[in-house]
Amino acid sequence: MAATFDQNDDSVVVIVGSGAGGGTMANELAQKGIKSVVLEAGKTLSLEDIENDEWAMFLKISWLDKRYSGGTWHGHINHPNLPAWIVKGLGGSTVHWAGVSLRYQPHEFKMKTTTGGVPGANVLDWPISYDELKPYYDKAELKMGTTGDVTGMPHLPWSSDFKVLAEGARRIGYSKLISGPMSINSVERDGRPACQQIGFCMQGCKIGAKWSTLYTELPRAVDTGNCEIRTNCMVLQIEHDKSGKVTGVVYADKDGKQQRQKARAVLVAGNSIESPRLLLNSASSKFPDGLANSSGQVGRNYMSHMTGGVYAVMPGKVFQNRGTQVAGIVRDESHHDDKRGFVGGYTLEKLTLGLGFLSAFMVPGPTGWGHKLTSALEKYDQTSGVWICGEDLPQEINNIELHKTEKDQYGLPVPIVNKTDHPNDTNMRNHAYAQMGKIYDSLGAIEVWNLPAYPASHNMGTNRMSEKAKDGVVNKWGQTHDIKNLFVSDGSQFTTSASCNPTLTIVALAIRQAEYVADQMKKGAI
Repeated sequence: MAATFDQNDDSVVVIVGSGAGGGTMANELAQKGIKSVVLEAGKTLSLEDIENDEWAMFLKISWLDKRYSGGTWHGHINHPNLPAWIVKGLGGSTVHWAGVSLRYQPHEFKMKTTTGGVPGANVLDWPISYDELKPYYDKAELKMGTTGDVTGMPHLPWSSDFKVLAEGARRIGYSKLISGPMSINSVERDGRPACQQIGFCMQGCKIGAKWSTLYTELPRAVDTGNCEIRTNCMVLQIEHDKSGKVTGVVYADKDGKQQRQKARAVLVAGNSIESPRLLLNSASSKFPDGLANSSGQVGRNYMSHMTGGVYAVMPGKVFQNRGTQVAGIVRDESHHDDKRGFVGGYTLEKLTLGLGFLSAFMVPGPTGWGHKLTSALEKYDQTSGVWICGEDLPQEINNIELHKTEKDQYGLPVPIVNKTDHPNDTNMRNHAYAQMGKIYDSLGAIEVWNLPAYPASHNMGTNRMSEKAKDGVVNKWGQTHDIKNLFVSDGSQFTTSASCNPTLTIVALAIRQAEYVADQMKKGAI
């Protein structure tokens, strides 16, 4: 039963965003009897909207509002208005994520302790440990239907391309080769079908085998009668009273008209770009530098993983397009060992790029033209490829800032996403390129291409967790240090990035945060 709450009802919790963090929070709170209003900037989506077409879905679901790339990464030139690839629509980026569900390793929660600090980086330990989050990882995997020991679901079958990668990996001495864990049903489960290996995971799963808040958490939250979802509603500002306590939000509805929703608490889950942007745009006489920004850390320490792609033409046909888009993972380099010339580690993920996306990223800059590109695409059926996912160190210079003059369609300053590689990124990327070269050379590769980073789809930091208020924005519960009824519920609360995809950790933190919010509300603390 869908609920409708009055805009003056200050007993509701307002959740900004409907992705892995916001969508999970909505359902967790609803199941506990807590009423919420979810405000999603994008449109309503359904399984019927999903097409098995790369470019059609990119245009249909992507956040294409004006943004600028800053810093010195190549995207400043080659992707000047697309620093990140996230979804603007119901379900957020859980619509287009690939389903990879790796847990952070214990040392990845304590990178300052592990490394002793890194010159030029703003490394900090998380205020929580792996052991503290472990039971919530278990709950997240059960919720999401993650293949592996917790659910008992077998991992997905190996695709032909992952078999190629795995054979090359074995030949150079690697052994941590696995086709999971993935939050994609390998058997029918939770009212959703088993994966049919369609191969367009990042365009949205047409049959719903992959977990997404779009058709799991959000409908279940609404069915309780405790959650209202309003799409095409862009939150412009968070309001507060004289004491600094958050009182609600101002948002633009589908017609561009400004509305106000009062709230008992506000949970910000708009991704690592929009969440700090909202806090900064909510500056007031009491908070002149933006909400929850007494530390000056809002918007800083942006991380998107150290990434790159490696694609190779093999002696025979590979058919990389068959199977899930990330059909397997090699984790032999995910440990910390600074003898390799860098701190942290990286994961190699077999990644299918269709003809459209491969043509876009094969040659940086204006694409879709030239002999190198056309000759590569002619050999598409012989092409194998991986995406590199490595520890990206937090740096204050990597940040989200507000443009001084340019405004968006709502009259808000547009965000500039600044990203510059740390020397650690360069050393790690070169190591990964070299290892992938060995893998493909061992298989008799005809040609190997090293692709630079794509626009980020893993966005972390900018409202980071910290034990001390001076070092970050939120505490170990995602509660802002400065304002007790204001929370951050997405990947922007990450203290460090680790060597794996962030979605599982976002969900685990959300389940844990929901317990805390419910407890604090029961006690009258918020």
